Amino acid sequence: MNDPATRPRAKIDTTVPHSARIWNHLLGGKDNYPVDRQTAEKILEVFPGMADIARQSRYMLTRVVQYLAGEAGIRQFLDIGTGLPTVNNTHEVAQRMAPTSRIVYVDNDPLVLVHAEALLVGTPEGATAYIEADVRDPDAILHAAAETLDFTQPVALMLMGIMGLVSDEQDPRSIVERLMAALPPGSYLALYDGSDTDPAYVEAIRGFNQASGAVPYTPRSPQRIASFFDGLQLIEPGVVSVSQWRPEPNPWGVPAEVACAGGVAHKL
Repeated sequence: MNDPATRPRAKIDTTVPHSARIWNHLLGGKDNYPVDRQTAEKILEVFPGMADIARQSRYMLTRVVQYLAGEAGIRQFLDIGTGLPTVNNTHEVAQRMAPTSRIVYVDNDPLVLVHAEALLVGTPEGATAYIEADVRDPDAILHAAAETLDFTQPVALMLMGIMGLVSDEQDPRSIVERLMAALPPGSYLALYDGSDTDPAYVEAIRGFNQASGAVPYTPRSPQRIASFFDGLQLIEPGVVSVSQWRPEPNPWGVPAEVACAGGVAHKL
């Protein structure tokens, strides 16, 4: 990968909200700007459940990585749209279970790059790298990731909450298919995105898209989210609300559904 010290830096625009920074605020983080906090609070005014979606999505990511690094035995992760570091980042979970795990993060927010270089430090036995790139350019991502990942060995492709930022006109399924085509048999796809199952959530996102100036987000039906896994073998329980993907036992029973659906699938 290019030396971060010599790589040109994109300017951080603090006048326009960015999804990674909004999500950081919803998760209780401090790596955001007033415009991000204002946008997040406006969303919460319309749809207080957005905070639950943020938390439950993060919990699912942790459980997914535990499954992939544990039961599935995956040692390589390509996490696109990683967002700002919080707790239980992909490399932390994977390398706790398998210190030799290699993780490549991808995001297009230059603020994420700044924090990634300082905070996304992995184990000596493994590797943790960062690419500043956009999910809409899969070939550039694959080319850069090949400096850290061995594409002759299985890789877990993580697309957690990112494909909703790719409009239907930009053909999001073709992007997923291009990325998965580059990965060998034995690889996995882990993906979730906001779903259209809650009218209040859909209305909040509509208002966000109209007013924020940020990249619009597109909630999709669970069936359309499931279509990203076409041609792959879904792992039980299939495509479900993120809160119900292999939830950990607790005294309160199965968590309530939220308007965000996802799953994990195996490339045979």
